[in-house]
Amino acid sequence: MMDLLKFLTCGSVDDGKSTLIGHMLYDAKLLYADQRRALELDSRLKSRDGSLDYSLILDGLMAEREQGITIDVAYRYFSTDARSFIVADAPGHEEYTRNMAVGASFADLAVILVDVAKGVQRQTRRHIRICNLMGIRHFVFAINKMDLVYYNRNHFDGVVEELEKIIAGFQVESYCSIPVSATKGDNITSPSEKMGWYTGRPLLTYLEQVDISEREKEDAGLVMPVQRVCRPNSDYRGFQGQIEAGSISVSSQITVLPTGEKAKVKSIYRGDTAVETAGAGCPVSVSLDREVDVSRGCVLVSDFTGMVSDMFSARLLWMDDEPLIPGKNYLVKLGTKTTPGTVMSVKYKVDINDGTHVPADVIYKNEIADCQISLSEKVVMDKFSRCGALGGFILTDRVTNMTSACGVIKHDLRRSDNLVWQETDVTRQMRAAQKGQKPLTLWFTGLSGAGKSVLSNALEKRLLALGKHTMLLDGDNVRMGLCRNLGFTHQDRIENIRRVAEVSKLMNDAGLIVLTAFISPYRQDRENARRIIGDGFVEIYVSTPLEVCEQRDVKGLYAKARRGEIPNFTGISSDYEPPVEPDIQVDTSKCTMEEAVEQIISRLGLD
Repeated sequence: MMDLLKFLTCGSVDDGKSTLIGHMLYDAKLLYADQRRALELDSRLKSRDGSLDYSLILDGLMAEREQGITIDVAYRYFSTDARSFIVADAPGHEEYTRNMAVGASFADLAVILVDVAKGVQRQTRRHIRICNLMGIRHFVFAINKMDLVYYNRNHFDGVVEELEKIIAGFQVESYCSIPVSATKGDNITSPSEKMGWYTGRPLLTYLEQVDISEREKEDAGLVMPVQRVCRPNSDYRGFQGQIEAGSISVSSQITVLPTGEKAKVKSIYRGDTAVETAGAGCPVSVSLDREVDVSRGCVLVSDFTGMVSDMFSARLLWMDDEPLIPGKNYLVKLGTKTTPGTVMSVKYKVDINDGTHVPADVIYKNEIADCQISLSEKVVMDKFSRCGALGGFILTDRVTNMTSACGVIKHDLRRSDNLVWQETDVTRQMRAAQKGQKPLTLWFTGLSGAGKSVLSNALEKRLLALGKHTMLLDGDNVRMGLCRNLGFTHQDRIENIRRVAEVSKLMNDAGLIVLTAFISPYRQDRENARRIIGDGFVEIYVSTPLEVCEQRDVKGLYAKARRGEIPNFTGISSDYEPPVEPDIQVDTSKCTMEEAVEQIISRLGLD
């Protein structure tokens, strides 16, 4: 028997993916008796003529059966005399593209269905690109519904010609096109008598015989990402993970990245069995001959050809309902390491139809784009084409925990190796001690007219009277200089707050207490500012109600916004996301400025 084949079925809406796999399992007698009986009973209830609806075998969700569509990926294990299989039946609707991408991430081969009457659709092209992005290099194009065109070869040849033009632009190891009818069973498990002009193998036979084994390089070095540190007692400290490439042996020397420390392998365990050597694909626990600093996210290597960097260029599939905007901060999971990261810039997005590069500043759901990403620390990575385990990543929204994107690393950015933080002889602590104070950033946030500028100005005067060294960054003042080139779009607001946070951090390093008065309407931007500034960030929410702010309307901005003269105005035409748990909250409609200042001074312990 050949090795296990994990394959994916995908394609456009209603191309017959679930029906194809269901019919394959039924004809090949790979269903249990109760499953066959349930299929026959369910089909009688659903169809008027009592014909079998093979899609019911995989579409198990109630919503899928009611609507007659696939919503989530359905996994099914089966085996024949020649091979074992795991199939992932993916949805075709554009709304569920993220589900299809999840299925593609596990597969070795993709069976892409095309309705011969409709031809290649936009979603078909998107699925081909996503499969290629996920590292699938083996394709089968099942040209379905041949019965609707009376098994005409010309229709089949026309679709195949179009598919070959598309596939020519990708790195593919094998592909073939098979004419099938999922409902009638033609060319699924046995050759069809109605298509004598097709002399190739039926689909199941092809899947049983296709060779997907990787030609591993003989000089492939060891790559073992550490998933867990195991310490059952004081005598044993093991590092557990799966070997992704190469092999490891007792007494061999390994390097721990990113630290670069070296050690020799003392013992190797597979489960509870001690072994002398282990190869790619094996989960192991490794102990070393000396104590080294190893934790989850580190990688044990030898003869490693990858990279240790904190900046890289990547291609990603955007899956979030909210658009991708440069400057926003995410959690980046790369290998077994999760670290904060920022999408610095979008180079271009990829046109789904022809693969051309289209200039873009914002990326929307289901679009593919090339981006540059910066991480908060150096991590171990590699090109996806060389090592999938260290070359694939996901982006997670830090606020919603939504998986926003999946992507692959193309290469690191060399400039990251040329940039080193310059430590000065005069430190932040020395500057703070000289001034006799703890550096802080007092981040005032609230609606326009809430009293941020007046309150921060009054607080700075009070701090000055207490002998403190301060600097006030007001929103309007900063936009007239440092951020003069920025507008008020979502993207520009993100960049505005990022710049202010970086400046505040530098001023904190100078030992100063910084006061910032910005609307900063988005929680994620404020969390990003907190991450940049670090210790000493104090979020002060000036929670004055909208109606009070509008009554004040010192600048006349609310009136203009109501008349539609100012787009993207916070509180009117753009949302404000109030802090969930601010460090300090002040409502200037319920107290005087003097009382508010004393409240903040008291909370900070500066009196």
